[in-house]
Amino acid sequence: MPTALSNQYSSVGPSIDCRRLIRLTNRLLQECRVADHTVSILLVDDLEMTRLNSHYRDKNKPTNVLSFPFAEGADPALAFLPVKELGDIVISVDTALREAIELGRPLHERLIWLTIHGMLHLLGYDHERSEADENKMLSRENELLHKVKQYRRTMMTQLAINVDHVATVRQARGITEPDPVAAAAICEMAGASGIVVHLREDRRHIQDRDVYLLRQTIKTRLNLEMGANKDIIAIALDLKPDLVTLVPEKREELTTEGGLDVLSQKKKIAKVIEKMAKASIPVSIFADPDPDQLAAANDIGATFVELHTGKYCDAKNEADRNREFLLLSSAAEEAARMGLRVCAGHGLNYHNTAAIAALDSIEELSIGHAIIARAVFVGLDQAVRDMLAIIRQTDIMI
Repeated sequence: MPTALSNQYSSVGPSIDCRRLIRLTNRLLQECRVADHTVSILLVDDLEMTRLNSHYRDKNKPTNVLSFPFAEGADPALAFLPVKELGDIVISVDTALREAIELGRPLHERLIWLTIHGMLHLLGYDHERSEADENKMLSRENELLHKVKQYRRTMMTQLAINVDHVATVRQARGITEPDPVAAAAICEMAGASGIVVHLREDRRHIQDRDVYLLRQTIKTRLNLEMGANKDIIAIALDLKPDLVTLVPEKREELTTEGGLDVLSQKKKIAKVIEKMAKASIPVSIFADPDPDQLAAANDIGATFVELHTGKYCDAKNEADRNREFLLLSSAAEEAARMGLRVCAGHGLNYHNTAAIAALDSIEELSIGHAIIARAVFVGLDQAVRDMLAIIRQTDIMI
């Protein structure tokens, strides 16, 4: 294996997808035309990084990355061995995590950048020699970042639009307009990858007629959000949407307030999933970014999870938002490792979506209120395109 990774990082924090880091590092070796060489990556905390800096560089503080080329200090007697070793890259996860938070980017993205930086040092680049060398190394870093981005994303994060709020306006007057079915068609033409509707037990917005017309008319994908209610289950089995998303539902709530508690009702939800599976309808679980809930969703046969982004969106200060973002980032990676496909939604708007869209484990975002609200001022077509522009700009980032 060209890349060997040792994770000695033991601090409490977000999990690290070591397999994905190895995969992308192997890709970097190919891009640098040294795929026949091996490289070792060591993940440590600030305490260990400080010890290494003190021992090898006379600096009693942590840094984000250190590189130790194999050629430096190698025993000449070993030159005849059929081993091609670039050297070691040591990364402080503590420092990388602080930098990720400051930059508002996922931890995994920062780890990839540090790996690129460390590998270029192993290949002889040195930004401290001169300004020309610094510019040369920066140019190569940006080139490799672009290559990794292309390798990482075979498909951009998709946008599914919830048209419930169009129906809410209609029901407020008890008339026939605005029509959520017509709104769905406009969203699709503007580039949406799917349409989401929540058929509630009390039918406060979307009606039975709406979902059947949508099933007949939309060209992308219909995602039916629903509670595990007997009557709604029967409609779903008859309708056969492309995806069913199970959500908690309370009559007194204005909107869905949190993720579904799978742990407390595994048998009940498992039976719903089993019924949908017999009808060839995949099921997504609307879940909080809780590893136990994700594991339970995986255990009972869910195909997708939709991570509840409400706490991230509602955070009152930057520290809270960063903490919730890291929880979502870690949960998305953990769910993907389990084999679950990952979506996200709730409360996302034109200011907070970009960071979530950049999480590469997330396939699709479900957004409704922000787009419908913006449509009042700029029109629905433009509101959809504006959100898509935000999502697509993350394609230039890891």
